[in-house]
Amino acid sequence: MRILLLSAYNAQSHQAWCDSLLAMFPEHDWQVLTLAGRYFNWRIRGNALSWGLGQRTVLEQHYDRVVATSMVDCATLRGLVPKLATIPWFVYFHENQFAYPVSVENDHTEPKMVSLYNALCAEQLIFNTDYNYQTFITGLDTFLNKMPDEVPDNTLDVIANKHKILPVSVAVDKIISLETKNNPVPILVWNHRWEYDKGPEQLYAFLNVLRQRGFIFKINLIGQQFRTIPAALLKIKNEFSSELLNDGFVDSSKDYNNILAQSDFILSTALHDFQGLSVLEAVASGCIPIVPDRLSYQDLFPARYRYQSEPVCLNAEAESMADKLIDLNKQRINGELNTADIDIAKFSTEKLKPLYSTILFSG
Repeated sequence: MRILLLSAYNAQSHQAWCDSLLAMFPEHDWQVLTLAGRYFNWRIRGNALSWGLGQRTVLEQHYDRVVATSMVDCATLRGLVPKLATIPWFVYFHENQFAYPVSVENDHTEPKMVSLYNALCAEQLIFNTDYNYQTFITGLDTFLNKMPDEVPDNTLDVIANKHKILPVSVAVDKIISLETKNNPVPILVWNHRWEYDKGPEQLYAFLNVLRQRGFIFKINLIGQQFRTIPAALLKIKNEFSSELLNDGFVDSSKDYNNILAQSDFILSTALHDFQGLSVLEAVASGCIPIVPDRLSYQDLFPARYRYQSEPVCLNAEAESMADKLIDLNKQRINGELNTADIDIAKFSTEKLKPLYSTILFSG
């Protein structure tokens, strides 16, 4: 089968998903087009121009189907290259614009419209989690209710009737047991994008609470960085330098995996997360999750790993997060912590490959 794979905003998580597809199904003939994960507003609206004219020869070749990320302007591409309108499209939603925390000045109306038309024109919609789908459909309903007129009553039904849930796979072939880690001083890891939606202010407040309580720890502050670093992360680098083991982007996958394998706890302070891949990767490496009681984490982890969600009250959330960490660390030190209630294996490539095959390639 010949497949056109399109990723219009090929950030790390999107690239990892594309790579996993190619690795899972090498028997298919893949043609891959990607655009760099930068200039978000231009990318999501301009990719059809960049490809529709700039890659027209590639797009007009024969394909059996198109697999595209939700950042691709599918409807416009199908219009610009009519041959693409004659084959089935499968659109994968890593995230959705309706649940993204945005400012009043930038309500993401254009990206939301692109997502809407993608959902309407594609033959199959695939969401990485039910949380992603539910926030998409609820947010879309709210968005459409703000429109002045002529919104068809069956818009949401059309979308609901062709969606599937299919997580991004995680490399969990060699799950590290917690029993192999005997760090007397707990090592924490925060391995997210260095942007405001990953909750750097929340992380800074939490570390200050730990310091105020006299809790001794070390931390790996790693993740993808951009031109502007949030002020809270700069303060952490300056004020917690003696606790920092590693900070910044870790380019080597071997080094990155070693850091996860050496850490005891994986922290999330996210305001925006639809599957939590970086957390799942760390848990597969033997880290104990400390996550907020919001987003996809409510479905991923039992309550004992989730701290109170108070994103508008940093101190309350930080205190709850510290309570959770200190309690779980005590259980860890005493050998009383049993993490059998966390099922990471269900995200393995081995478990997910048959589902991917059925959804993408059958029929």
